[in-house]
Amino acid sequence: KYGYTHLSAGDLLRAERGRPGSQYGEMIESFIRDGKIVPVKITISLLERAMDETMKENSEKNKFLIDGFPRNEDNLEGWKTNMDGKAEVKFVLFFDCSNEVCINRCLERGKSSGRSDDNKESLEKRIRTYLESTRPIIEQYQKQGKVHTVDASKSVDEVSRFLLSFHIRDLLAFEKQNPTGKPQDEDSGLPDSEFWTSPQCLNLQKLKSEDI
Repeated sequence: KYGYTHLSAGDLLRAERGRPGSQYGEMIESFIRDGKIVPVKITISLLERAMDETMKENSEKNKFLIDGFPRNEDNLEGWKTNMDGKAEVKFVLFFDCSNEVCINRCLERGKSSGRSDDNKESLEKRIRTYLESTRPIIEQYQKQGKVHTVDASKSVDEVSRFLLSFHIRDLLAFEKQNPTGKPQDEDSGLPDSEFWTSPQCLNLQKLKSEDI
């Protein structure tokens, strides 16, 4: 609707895990089951391939909403190493809720998702990993003034209604108003996803960047 292509790091990893003949399938399953973060080289390769395939189909589709990445310092450094000059992080949406709410929602999802990590033991491990590894990454982006915190403690329907009524240009206006990257205390009241824009085409030459 707003010109973004949604890419879920988790969905890409699960699809690769289930792909016949995948060299990474068993490794991905082991990391996901144990609530650990999959090695960055795997996740980055899947994200970049998905971005390239999207732009190959339509070169104008060069804006991406990347969900669930980066999750730790290694992820962030891997992104910088592989994507510096190809993609720019415009801003971050941080969906914040209590551990209890998060676990309950994932357990409810697990009734139909078939995901091996939708169980209490794996979820508790993932929360520990989040606190130790992911939260510091969010704080880095907060210092750059790029984070919008969303109150995800409300019901799923309430959060969904808010997101549907929240025009994306309001967030983009924030980015334009804060070109220096100075920290701002912005609480949009919105859940763990990130907006990226990529001025890249398949041959890795930069396209002309346009205001979003």
